[in-house]
Amino acid sequence: MPDTIQQRAIHKADVLIEALGWIRRFRDKVTVIKLGGSVMEDETALGHLLLDIVFLETVGMRVVVVHGGGAAISRAMDAAGIQPRFIQGRRYTDDATLAIVERILGYETNEHLAAKIEEFGGRAMPLNFRTTNVLFGERMAISDGNGQAIDLGHVGRVTRVDRTTIDNLCYSGTVPVIPSMCLAENGQKLNVNADTAATALAQALGAEKLVFLSDVNGVRLKKDDPTSLINTLTATEARRLIASGSIDAGMIPKVEACLETLDKGVRKIHIIDGRLRHSLMLEIYTNHGVGTEMVREG
Repeated sequence: MPDTIQQRAIHKADVLIEALGWIRRFRDKVTVIKLGGSVMEDETALGHLLLDIVFLETVGMRVVVVHGGGAAISRAMDAAGIQPRFIQGRRYTDDATLAIVERILGYETNEHLAAKIEEFGGRAMPLNFRTTNVLFGERMAISDGNGQAIDLGHVGRVTRVDRTTIDNLCYSGTVPVIPSMCLAENGQKLNVNADTAATALAQALGAEKLVFLSDVNGVRLKKDDPTSLINTLTATEARRLIASGSIDAGMIPKVEACLETLDKGVRKIHIIDGRLRHSLMLEIYTNHGVGTEMVREG
C-alpha cells in the first residue's frame, strides 16, 4: 500500500513537471477563451472550465473570456411568447429580442460567470453596458447569394476593441468576462455572433492563443468518428481538407474563421470539447492535448 501511494505521488509530480515548461512558456501571454454551446447549460462542466480558468490566471496566463448564451436567450424568448427567427444561422434581432439578449446575455449570464470565477478563488470583472463596454462595432447585413443584402435587425460586427481596459485588468490579475454584444457609434446596442466576437478580441489583443470550447473534440477527418481527431493542423492542411470535403460542412465556418484569425497574427487556435473535465488544462498544459491545435506555417 505505501508503495502504491508513493507511486501515485510521483505520478502527480511528473504531471506537474510536464506542465512546468508550458506554464513558463505561456506566462504573461494573452489567451482568449470563447464559452458557448452546451457547456453553458451544464453547471458541472461549466464549473470545471471556470476552475481551469482560475488556474491559468493563477500561474500567470492573461485570460480573457468572451461568451454567448443562445439557449438561455431562446428560453427567455419562449417564456415571453416571442418566436425566434434565424437567417443563415444568425438570430434575427428586433427590438423585443434585443431587450432579451441584453438582459440574459449582457447582464445575467455575464455577471453569473464573473461571480463563479470569484467563487472559485479568482478575480473577474464583467464588462457589459452597465459596467464598462469594450466592444464597439457597426450594424451588419448578409448576402442572399444573389447580391442582395438581408437585414438581420440589431445584429453587428466588432470594428474596435477597448484594448487598454482589457490589458489593465489582465495586468492586475483580473479575468475580463465579455458578452458578445457591441455598441455602435450612434449608441445602438447590437447582438454579435460569439465566435466572431472572440476572433475580433484575439486579433485586437495580439493573443497567443484563441480557444473555442465546442461540443466535439476538435476537427475530425470523419464527422462521426471521435478517433479521427486531427491533433495539429496547419493553415495549408486545413484549406486542403476543406477543398477535398474531408472537413464536415458544419465545421467549415469555424475553421475558416480560424484561418482568418491566424492570418491576422494570432499564433495558435484550439478547438476542444468543453464538456470534457479540465479540457482547458489538458489542452494547454500537456504534451499531447485533447483537441485540435491550428497553427500558422513554420
